[in-house]
Amino acid sequence: MQWYFVPVLLTFLTSSQGILTTFSQTNGRYNYDYATIPFLAEIFKLLVSSFFLWRENKTQSPPRMTTEWKTVRLFVVPSVIYLVHNNVQFATLTYVDPSTYQIMGNLKIVTTGILFRLFLKRKLSILQWLAIILLAVGTTTSQVKGCGELSCDSLFSAPIQGYILGVLSACLSALAGVYTEYLMKKNNDSLYWQNVQLYTFGALFNMARLLWDDFRGEFEKGPWWQRLLNGYTFTTWIVVLNLGSTGLLVSWLMKFADNIVKVYSTSMAMLLTMILSAYFFNFRPTVQLFLGIIICIISLHMYFVPVHLLVDSPARSKGASSILKEVTVENQG
Repeated sequence: MQWYFVPVLLTFLTSSQGILTTFSQTNGRYNYDYATIPFLAEIFKLLVSSFFLWRENKTQSPPRMTTEWKTVRLFVVPSVIYLVHNNVQFATLTYVDPSTYQIMGNLKIVTTGILFRLFLKRKLSILQWLAIILLAVGTTTSQVKGCGELSCDSLFSAPIQGYILGVLSACLSALAGVYTEYLMKKNNDSLYWQNVQLYTFGALFNMARLLWDDFRGEFEKGPWWQRLLNGYTFTTWIVVLNLGSTGLLVSWLMKFADNIVKVYSTSMAMLLTMILSAYFFNFRPTVQLFLGIIICIISLHMYFVPVHLLVDSPARSKGASSILKEVTVENQG
């Protein structure tokens, strides 16, 4: 299997997540507790990873598994970062409007590149940096909408606290991804063993979140485990499987590729979602969307295509060599 099959599949699964979630609504509302979706997705990922780990242990050469607590405890950190990030997201939306928040979310593309360089010591060429910046510009362009007869004064007119929280949210999102990649590549442990650790803590933190919601609501709706599957339909289960499968693909990318590949996959997924929305939800494509797609495609080409295919340097080098040879012959004469 070619390595790029995974990011392509991730793009399609990510783009379908929002559409499937919309289809899971009934009369414009959720008949189930949406907070249970991430919890069940973590359980799904944990079960799948445990099954493949069990199969690996049955082979003649068992996989490497580091079980020391000083290593295992590191897998708590991503869950903590995501927990803080989710709360920062809600806090940000109290200061900025959804359009501004969506546009500011593209900062995570650049912050991922910066943390990728600082913490993982992965050097990026100037061309790759330009490609990452272009990707952020392209996704932002695709999200900008004309105001028409409405006032545009509300865009980027939030208090300074909103922008600070928006930047913090982008940094936390990038930090979670970069730290997860660090964990996955820290040693040669089995991917499935690393997933088991990661998703065990993820399930525990999501369970704690559900319990906290019960406490805040004074158990008005009963404990979360009694209403866990209330209102679930076939489409809801597809949403759970889609989210879980997306997480498994991301962990594969963190182990065998890197965060930049994931950033490109999720960014392309956002553009694909907009295109699919035009078919499913009568979304009207804008000129900005088409411009954003073109910019993102150029960025993708700049980042992944080898430099010698982007810059026609061999032809120029050959010409320069011929001129130098002619000058040398004339001098000898």
